[in-house]
Amino acid sequence: MSVAERGPTVARTVSPPVPTRRQSPSPAKAVVVIAPLSLTVALGLWGIRRKNTMWGDESVTYQLAHRDLSQIWLTAQHVDLVHALYYTVMHGIFGLFGGGLLTLRLPSVLAMSVAASGVGLLGLRLAGPRAGLLAGLVFPLLPQVQKYAQEGRSYAMVCALVTWATYALVVSVPHRARWRWAGYGSTMLLACLLHEFAVLALVAHGVTLVVSRVPRPVLKAWSVTAAGVVAGLLPLAIRSAGQSGQVSWIDGPVRLPDLLVMAVVGVACALAPLGVRGPVRLSVLAVPIVVLPGLLLLIVSLVKPLFVDRYVLYSNIGIALLLGAWMDYFHRRQRSSRIAWITAVAVLAALVPPSLSLRTPQSRSDDVTAIGAAVRKEGRPGDGLLYLSGRHRILTAASPEDTRFLTDLALAQDPVSSNTLAGVELPARDIAARMLEFDRIVAVRAAGAHSPTDPREEAKTSTLRRYFREYGTTHVNGARVTVYVRDHAPSPRADAGSNSPERAVG
Repeated sequence: MSVAERGPTVARTVSPPVPTRRQSPSPAKAVVVIAPLSLTVALGLWGIRRKNTMWGDESVTYQLAHRDLSQIWLTAQHVDLVHALYYTVMHGIFGLFGGGLLTLRLPSVLAMSVAASGVGLLGLRLAGPRAGLLAGLVFPLLPQVQKYAQEGRSYAMVCALVTWATYALVVSVPHRARWRWAGYGSTMLLACLLHEFAVLALVAHGVTLVVSRVPRPVLKAWSVTAAGVVAGLLPLAIRSAGQSGQVSWIDGPVRLPDLLVMAVVGVACALAPLGVRGPVRLSVLAVPIVVLPGLLLLIVSLVKPLFVDRYVLYSNIGIALLLGAWMDYFHRRQRSSRIAWITAVAVLAALVPPSLSLRTPQSRSDDVTAIGAAVRKEGRPGDGLLYLSGRHRILTAASPEDTRFLTDLALAQDPVSSNTLAGVELPARDIAARMLEFDRIVAVRAAGAHSPTDPREEAKTSTLRRYFREYGTTHVNGARVTVYVRDHAPSPRADAGSNSPERAVG
């Protein structure tokens, strides 16, 4: 038998080589990196101050990151352990660049910009330069990405780390070098330590490799790496489980429809022949990232409500990849680019209203700047100050000047010295006694908050009901500020200013 005749037989008995993609020219790669990064920075800087306002979660970041490292650690033993690493990072950033509002939010802008570049490179590797560029440009336009790119919380950093961990995974599959898997594992572990639910992306990666039918050594390498990530996260997960009361406010899925729409759109895009065949296909990578983290969080929520859309913000990586690849496919199928341009303009026009809305104070569930201003406006020097409940003291803590001339009636130990978020309050009997020493009390209630059954809170509300009458209420985003006066006190003069009922804001 000749060599030519034996050739096909040999080819059938040997595993086919992994297809290799032609390396994209460096100018294309530079564009795919720089264009999404530049667009994300521009959108992130647009309206970043939100009229110099801050919302509650950002206020917590602002307060804790200004504490000493030892105080951050001691506070994390009681509350917010899951965010301790992020507060430590922000403490260092505040120390280098100052602790203002811009410094609070700029790290998120930069992190999301890095994520956009990673999305572009993923699209380039899996579907070509045009698909990569489109995916990278779509990513910063997504409303969720725009929102959390301008928040002083960890979600943008987690999204960036998951993006680059995903890129490291894709690169590691054909090369199989140990140092690449070490880079993948380190990046994923850091993402998980910033926020525990990043571990759900690890599950999505595993499903991608199984569906892709990668060689056994690759699957083994990923399994060992994933086990290392879980082992590194386990101590934090165990310790933070004791602080599960922090998420007691979640009584049902938060903004679930947005994720459902994203999942439906992503799966619909995946029905088209996207990208090129290789060790990992774009749709096989992107669909699990879009669907699985949110689905797993919903399943867990059947036992304990935990689903909040921002916890799986990195799902936007998958939808951006799918949309970018689908637009590339659509462009290749259309002989005329007129329809593509009309569609692009229509989509951009539809994004304008939500983009404008996201840059207003009303786009967040509360506005601690407005709450503090209302307390300052309604209170008089020497008035009593009462928080219903005490844990909502954080709503005015970011700006101490707002409450400087008021007496916090329930406070026994301030938040910093007690290594807590909201301080330590007096016993119920002492709170009631202090309240009766004042003729005017300014009370702060968070909007939609349930009335706790704690004896301290019952003492506050019962004392107000028995000995005080409501004089005027100011409603602001996320709270209401009410002035109470003693029944035996003389009625305030009509010209008392903003505290008159006629001036109360409804």
